[in-house]
Amino acid sequence: MSPDLNKRAREVLRLIVDAYVETGEPVGSRAISRRLGMNLSPATIRNVMADLEEVGLLHAPHTSAGRLPTEAGLRLFVHGLLQVGNLSDDERGTINARAAAAGRSLQEVLGEATSVLSGLSGCTGLVVAPKTDKPLKHLEFVALGPGRTLIVMVTEDGAVENRVIETPLGIPGASLVMASNYLSARLIGRTIDEGRAAILAEIESAKSQLDTLTASLVEAGLAIRSIGTDQLIVRGQGNLLEDIGNRADVVRIRALFEALETKDTMLKLLEAANRAEGVQIFIGSENEMFAHAGCSMIITPYMNSREQVVGAIGVIGPTRLNYARIIPMVDYTAKVISRLLG
Repeated sequence: MSPDLNKRAREVLRLIVDAYVETGEPVGSRAISRRLGMNLSPATIRNVMADLEEVGLLHAPHTSAGRLPTEAGLRLFVHGLLQVGNLSDDERGTINARAAAAGRSLQEVLGEATSVLSGLSGCTGLVVAPKTDKPLKHLEFVALGPGRTLIVMVTEDGAVENRVIETPLGIPGASLVMASNYLSARLIGRTIDEGRAAILAEIESAKSQLDTLTASLVEAGLAIRSIGTDQLIVRGQGNLLEDIGNRADVVRIRALFEALETKDTMLKLLEAANRAEGVQIFIGSENEMFAHAGCSMIITPYMNSREQVVGAIGVIGPTRLNYARIIPMVDYTAKVISRLLG
């Protein structure tokens, strides 16, 4: 991205990106001449476009005489030339109404916020839901088979978490009952974090009467990342698939959705949102998840009442996103969620 573009070149680039966002098609010099409103001939504009191509901001598809912005051109546009718009009163009202928290769990609120963001933007909406840390109401171990045990945890607000853990082979039913009773006595009415350190210290100092198998089961249960581990909610996958033009891209997009379901990807999303304040924009290969998918991501964190980042919300779409419209939409939705959490 060249910092030395003159005013004319920057305006031509801006108009090419605007036209590309609208149509997805290569843009010719005559179309730019009509949009520009200056006394510049198509020939002069072709020279400007050639200069922009030379510095890597435009490229010419082999099937057309027009030009398309490169990823570098889109980044320069987004970070230096974009004029971000404002949400309409209707859009703000829709987000506020759909994300209203009355009578609903946090997961339901986040799911609805993701759906409305997807619907308004025409993109795939996603949100990393925060880990909840509510006191436990019920905890139980259930044998599933050799080396596999189900731990059932219910919080006081009714959230249920079922996790399968690996356990020593041949562990007797009595050990499962003892482990359930032991953890229940120390965790019911408390959060996992509140009880975990004390229990581990008790086991370590050999003060408990647990046998070796039961102690290992307790430790395995405590190693679970507690209730409501970060979850990814995705809405509107079809919006992204509709913008894909060939079979190879469909395969890549499907691989992207599979990647989004992994814990590692969720952590990367949170890290991306937490690197700086405000909305973060990743275009194409700028984000390793989208290196081969031709996608862009707009994402921003949301916070709790202590102004701690607890999750992230955003959209994924084609690189020709309507950035001016979607950036404030993502930002406003995150602020609504932060206000509800506060």
